[in-house]
Order: sequence, then C-alpha cells, then structure tokens
Amino acid sequence: MRRYRFFFVLIGTLLATGARAPGQDPLAAVYARIDASAARFRGLAANIRRVDHMEVIHEEDVETGTIKVKRQKPKELLVRMDIQGTNPKQAVVNGNKVQVYYPNNPGEIQVLELGKRKSLVDQYLALGFGGSSSDLKAAYAVKLGGEEMVAGEATTRLELTPQSAELLDQWKRIDLWISAKGGHAVQQKLFEKGKDYVLITYTNIELNPTIPDSVFHLDVPKGTKKEILLKGK
Repeated sequence: MRRYRFFFVLIGTLLATGARAPGQDPLAAVYARIDASAARFRGLAANIRRVDHMEVIHEEDVETGTIKVKRQKPKELLVRMDIQGTNPKQAVVNGNKVQVYYPNNPGEIQVLELGKRKSLVDQYLALGFGGSSSDLKAAYAVKLGGEEMVAGEATTRLELTPQSAELLDQWKRIDLWISAKGGHAVQQKLFEKGKDYVLITYTNIELNPTIPDSVFHLDVPKGTKKEILLKGK
C-alpha cells in the first residue's frame, strides 16, 4: 500500500463552515459545522503543502502546489492536484480512477483503478467534501484534541482512528486541525505505523468556486500512453 500513498493522500481534506453555539459541547459544535457545510459544499480551491516524514532515514520530502475539487453528486467528486518543484506532478481523481502525469517524464500516465478499494476513497470523503458527521463517525472513532495555532489561525484538533481494518492498515491515526474562525481544516496529519507521517497544510482556501470540468483533464501531449499500476477488481 505504501507505494500508492500519493494517490490516497491527494484526496484527503476536511471542509466545514459555521459557528459554535454558546454553551455547546465542543465536539458537537464541530459536528454541527460539518453538517452545515455538507448542505452547501460544491467544491474548493486551495494551496497545499505536503511533508512526507520518514523517521528511519531522518528525511522529509516537501511538496507544494494547488488542489481543486468539484462536487458532482453527494458521493462523486472531481479532484485535481498540481505539484510544483523539481518533481512536478499533475493528478486527477474521477470516480474510482486516479491518474498521475509527471511532466519531467513525458509520454506516460500512471493509472490506479481503485475497484473495491473505492471504499477507502469513501472513508476519506467522510473527512469532508460534503460528508456529514454521521459519515465521519461511521468511518472513524473521533476524539477531541486541543486548541492550537496553525498557519496563523486558531484551530481545534480532532484525532481520528479508522474503524476499518483496511484503512487502519494504511493510517493508524489521522489528526485534523479545524479553523475556529472559518470552520475549515487548515491541516491534516496522517500517521503510519512506526513514526512516519504525512503532514498536509491548506492555505488560501476558497469555498465553492466556479471550476469548469475541463480543469479535471490532464494536460499531456497527444499520444501519451497509460500505465496501469493497479487494476480495479
């Protein structure tokens, strides 16, 4: 599963909007913001910074870029991620298929057909993209963390433990930092077994922008071939 981590990480983010009612339980307030957002969510655009920490070799790979999401139906999303730097990537998620193109290695698109692994995507969607608090609680055991400052914003952290063995095999815990002002997540931390983790920070978030469907097509030369890394079953 580790070799496919980029494909799964690129679809992980939480969006929620709303304010905490006076005297309301803090965790219940977060659930209320998620449910309020679910009714309104149509998409997002944001800058992204992703840190891949590998404890054994004491190294971190850092990538920056942008992400765009468009909601087609309650459980159907289009996702586009563009990573910049020395190893740029273009990635698109559409239904149960993930496609990645590396401009430095033209001529080939890598494809991951999720098949039954689509359930993993659905559990990531429970983290947001219009997912409800019921979706979140069905997929994760949720614990309220502390209040922390992230990227210049006051946030509340949630600690999630996957309920399914398949997702738990990939991530032993996922932390979410939700903005106290805007209600959206500004950071995620996905913990692997051992001390490795992936840290994702979102900034300049725009909710419900107008995004044409053409954005979710890879910008590749004609004749580019597709390599199937994982065949859906």
